[in-house]
Amino acid sequence: MTFSRRQFLKTGSALGAGALSAPFLGSRAFAAGTIDVGVLFSATGGLSIIEDSMQKATLMAIEEINAAGGVNGMQVKPVIEDGASDPKTFNEKASKLVLQDRVPAVFGCYTSASRKAVLPVFEKRKNLLFYPTYYEGSECSKNVVYTGSAPNQQLDVFIPWIIKTLGKKKFFIVGSNYIYPREMSKVCKILIEQNGAEWVADEYLELGHSEWGAMVSKIKDSGCDVVLSNVVGDSVVAFYREFKNQGLDHATLPICASVTSEIEIAAMGPEYAAGSYTSFPYFQSIDTPENQTFVENYRKFTNDPKAVTHFAMMSCYMQVYLWKLAAEKAAATEPKAIIGAIGGVEFDAPVGKVKVDPDNLHLYLTPRIAQWQADGQSKIVDAAPAPIKPLPYSAYGETAENLFCTGSGLDSTKL
Repeated sequence: MTFSRRQFLKTGSALGAGALSAPFLGSRAFAAGTIDVGVLFSATGGLSIIEDSMQKATLMAIEEINAAGGVNGMQVKPVIEDGASDPKTFNEKASKLVLQDRVPAVFGCYTSASRKAVLPVFEKRKNLLFYPTYYEGSECSKNVVYTGSAPNQQLDVFIPWIIKTLGKKKFFIVGSNYIYPREMSKVCKILIEQNGAEWVADEYLELGHSEWGAMVSKIKDSGCDVVLSNVVGDSVVAFYREFKNQGLDHATLPICASVTSEIEIAAMGPEYAAGSYTSFPYFQSIDTPENQTFVENYRKFTNDPKAVTHFAMMSCYMQVYLWKLAAEKAAATEPKAIIGAIGGVEFDAPVGKVKVDPDNLHLYLTPRIAQWQADGQSKIVDAAPAPIKPLPYSAYGETAENLFCTGSGLDSTKL
């Protein structure tokens, strides 16, 4: 494979609209037999509580792949940038990786705000982003491989389960104030009403907000019997602690979350979350050889025998392997070749068997619901029998028989 050896493109004003919309020029090899890839997460700021582990899982996968011979005979070299928990910074760093470093793929972003900020760079430049986070759906890009869950792989099972199994009928919806929580709230409301329950409130506080006293008081006075949480980042820790500090009990008024994972439980202390629930395809407690090996290897990689794994960081790990498999299938690493090859690619991941949907570049995943225990780990209380098809527009009527997002793009007439 031949790589361009042109000089770096200049940043700043040189990265005008014409440069941004130009096609992929080819990756730069810093040394013979290497291929550069971008790694873009927040090493600083409020979201680093999650994104630090996501970066480490990405680098662990790269190290494993290199130790096994690399990709198409080349060693993979990560070019690491810090998004600093700020969408504007994410955009700037994505532009640098794509236009200056000329990487053929970037593994990164956690929040939907950061994904939306970088998306124009990848679409106009015809480059490729691997996005690892469970998200709100309603996106159909041919320049993104979505390795987290779509809403139907979390909420379509979770909301009916809360109503039918827990017997809860009055939802207080609370979230951080940006795209993901607000869009997830829309999906939740539809499902709540479809299943014969009601939502009594829909409230938001800014991302990173730490003063939850007034919000928890609202919850206490609302008459709700369950809290649906779309709170993100270090705000999760402050929220759960205040919830318990005001005398609320998950046994009678449980928090049911779309975001809270092992990493936030470890940060807050398991006593604040014990008895609450989360819906994810992946939990550290999945009892399979693949997952046990993954957890052990991650602890060795981080030199931390108590390190916890969680869904978003596991997705970071497996998406590097999906990229590798597509590159080997295509015998190339250019974005266009990967996009053309990755549909249908399967991988036995720590979460179980996954497959890239060729229609929408999301993953087939197995929905699971877990209750948090006193030791900080989860007990899986419900799981689908097999991976289900991702439907990013399920809230708007998309079904497996009536797809909105296909290999041809989004059919907006169906929205």
